[in-house]
Amino acid sequence: MTRARQDRVLGLLLRDGDWVTASALADALGVTPRSIRSYVTAANARVAPGVAVESGPQGYRAGSDGAAALRAGGDTGTPRDRLHTLVRALLDAPDGIDVFETADALHVSPATLDADLARVRGLLGGTELTLERSASRARLRGTEAAQRRLLSKLAHDEMDAGSFDLAALRRTLGEGSVGAQAFGPFKAELVARLGELGWFVNEFGIADVVMHIAIAADRTSRDRPLDAAGSTQRERPTQSQVAEIIAGLSERHLGVRLGGADLQHLATLVLTRVVAPDGHEDAASGAVTSSLDPEIEAVVREVVTAAADEFLVDIAHEDFVARLALHVQNLLHRAREQAWSRNPLTRSLKSTYPMIFEVAVFIASRLQQRLGIPLPDDEIAYIAMHVGGRLERSRRADQLLTATIVCPGYYDLHELLRSSVDRSLGQAIEVVGVETRADPDWASIDTDLVLTTIDPPTTNDRIVRIQPFLTDSDVERVQAAAGRIRRSRRLARLRAELERYFEPSAFLRGLDEAAGEEGVIRGLGALLQAREVIDAEYVERTIERERLSSTAFTDALAVPHALEMTASRTAIAIGIADPSIPWGDGRVQVVALVAFSETDREAFQTVFEQFVEVFSERDSVQRLVRRGTDFNAFLDELVAVIDG
Repeated sequence: MTRARQDRVLGLLLRDGDWVTASALADALGVTPRSIRSYVTAANARVAPGVAVESGPQGYRAGSDGAAALRAGGDTGTPRDRLHTLVRALLDAPDGIDVFETADALHVSPATLDADLARVRGLLGGTELTLERSASRARLRGTEAAQRRLLSKLAHDEMDAGSFDLAALRRTLGEGSVGAQAFGPFKAELVARLGELGWFVNEFGIADVVMHIAIAADRTSRDRPLDAAGSTQRERPTQSQVAEIIAGLSERHLGVRLGGADLQHLATLVLTRVVAPDGHEDAASGAVTSSLDPEIEAVVREVVTAAADEFLVDIAHEDFVARLALHVQNLLHRAREQAWSRNPLTRSLKSTYPMIFEVAVFIASRLQQRLGIPLPDDEIAYIAMHVGGRLERSRRADQLLTATIVCPGYYDLHELLRSSVDRSLGQAIEVVGVETRADPDWASIDTDLVLTTIDPPTTNDRIVRIQPFLTDSDVERVQAAAGRIRRSRRLARLRAELERYFEPSAFLRGLDEAAGEEGVIRGLGALLQAREVIDAEYVERTIERERLSSTAFTDALAVPHALEMTASRTAIAIGIADPSIPWGDGRVQVVALVAFSETDREAFQTVFEQFVEVFSERDSVQRLVRRGTDFNAFLDELVAVIDG
């Protein structure tokens, strides 16, 4: 556990890239600041004399060797390393292992190994494997395909923030494995060969697929090939061509001749996750087929239409439906193989674009109901990428800020300046007027921004002084001013909405960690039920939504809610946890149960996205948690944070 927490500290610091206080890190991990200091010391010891974590008056930040420390294998006796060693031993021994001999080899007591075997059982969910224990022997029972799924699970557990690397593969398969040694050159040539055939190669999927190829090569070299019964896929049009490429590369780079069942299975993974002919890529799987199943397309069209109506988003377009239907069709193939796609952007998509991710969760929920396939967070994140891409294409022009240029006339100087502004800033602002007088009526200029080459009589946030010949620093200042204006407007709308929707009687401080996520949701839900805002069914649907995908959108905030907007009126119940409580894969300090009504559908985006934005700033969270001792104090601090 200690090593895992050290890794968590390193991961947070590497992701933030800035100074973080010990108390903020302690809140994120649910420990004391003193523990954080010990984790930092241990992390630095991994790369001594290097620096994994820097210390200073502002707290801690990742050092130059932070990433190396996170990847470092460390003590082979750590619980995770020992667990993975134990699983590899079980996989390599068809007749099982002797518990006492294995405990001696790992330098632990038999009791510790028994505890590790219990943890192995926890890893077996979804793999169709069982762990049997008879006297002093323990063995895994299940098909070769199931055992490979467990190896894949181990490899993913070795990943840092979802990204796959060679070191992770070697830790999973062992330093001497055939596949791990040749991972790099194999991947490079596979990408090149697929590119030569005119296929688009999706980098999100290629590393994961090559990992499966490496596992297949290693198992085959140990005389553990995939038997024909282990593959359920029928031959697809280009499958033999892909299988031929994999077969040739495996013999040349790995010295292993893969069997027909292995080649069929691996070719299917490539076709459903990595490549697309003619450059028409699927954002997640990268695959395209010559025909799209009409039934799948119809289901996707129905679900997309429902999502567009529910969230008032512009996604009901034929090109979007076709791309998403293609993704879902390939998703069905992956579901049959239980070979889910990893997505290294899942965490950032959820925290940065919560509204887009929420639309994706809604779509995933409906697809799950109609097609009967489970959708983990990484697969939901791929759907979010489709949704975000569509919304980016359909952004309205009225989102641009308007601007007036003040530039006293001298030949065509003002025209040159306007041309430069349009060229450099046209995606952020729209110039709607040009003042060429040396004494303009400043009070009458009502655009969002004023870009002036002369000094104004007074200054404010919307007036930006620029040079007659636009410079890079001018562009940066205008962009910064535009960003400030957009943010202040968003937060002003948020303040108005929150003051309207907060329920003073629905405020809890001191959430109980032992209650768990569902217990906290029921507790906050009961407060809104007492005010007749929601009923018991709404609470149950909120719990169902939480099971689909954690609503911990930042490291500090969870926003549980139901997918349907059926509350009698919109209201928000707030729960404060100090110290933090577990939620999803992390810990949170604020839980905001949001109940939306049908009449406030348009407010959903404002409240959801901007509320999450406020709580993405760690300093603001600490201020709210420490000073928000009751509802009024919490609201005062929240308004102060919003007002900046």
